[in-house]
Amino acid sequence: MRIIAGPCQHESFEQSLEIAKHCKEVCDKYNIEYIFKASFDKANRTSLHGQRGSHIFVPDSLSQFCRDSKALKEEIPGLLIMTDVHERWQLGSLEKHVDVIQIPAFLCRQTDLILGAIKARIKAVNIKKGQFLAPWDVDGIMSKVEDHKCDEIWITERGTSFGYNTLVNDFTGMEQLLSKFGSNFVYDVTHSVQKPGGQGSSSGGNRSHVPGLARAGAALGITSFFLEVHPDPDNAPSDGPNSLYLKDFADVVKQIKIVSDAARGWTWL
Repeated sequence: MRIIAGPCQHESFEQSLEIAKHCKEVCDKYNIEYIFKASFDKANRTSLHGQRGSHIFVPDSLSQFCRDSKALKEEIPGLLIMTDVHERWQLGSLEKHVDVIQIPAFLCRQTDLILGAIKARIKAVNIKKGQFLAPWDVDGIMSKVEDHKCDEIWITERGTSFGYNTLVNDFTGMEQLLSKFGSNFVYDVTHSVQKPGGQGSSSGGNRSHVPGLARAGAALGITSFFLEVHPDPDNAPSDGPNSLYLKDFADVVKQIKIVSDAARGWTWL
């Protein structure tokens, strides 16, 4: 089992250290692989006024994130780190400091970016399925990575656009992807409850749906989950409404583990 968790944005070393330590301790307790995730730049904000990163200039945010990632790994032995990229030039610096590169959902059809990521010296590439794609459209993405050099390609479901700032969770579609990718299929539960642009100049969401959807995913047989967590999500610079409170992370992981263990013993008709 695998859980990817962290804040939407890397706001500071101290905050990321707090989150990563807590999440890894919880996952270690249940013998779950943990990957810390944070973004050094949020280039796909709803509004021009949305906060993108810890620095005004993206190269500064990237450099600081690389330094902080190195420090996080020194503070937390065995910590794995994931971040997303928006442009190919960012890959050279990141491959020295992170284990997984993520392709954002809106960029999942950007061929050159995907090819650059799979050539990087990293553990895996996580490609988020665009909100505008059907499950079978993932075949087009995978046709670009048939000769990949990285160890693993992951596909992440983060909800499908329904219109009017609403995403839906299609469990029949997820079952198709799960049957094809197995443990390399990731269910991004917290982004699935997001309401893109729902607050006008920023996205809304409803984190109260996260535990139930996580349990449903575990019952379906999903073993890899993505959860955004934050000590104070109501004041987070991005994705606060759909992020879990850090204090609630352990309970949600426990629920996932209980249902997942039970699902392994079920006989499917």
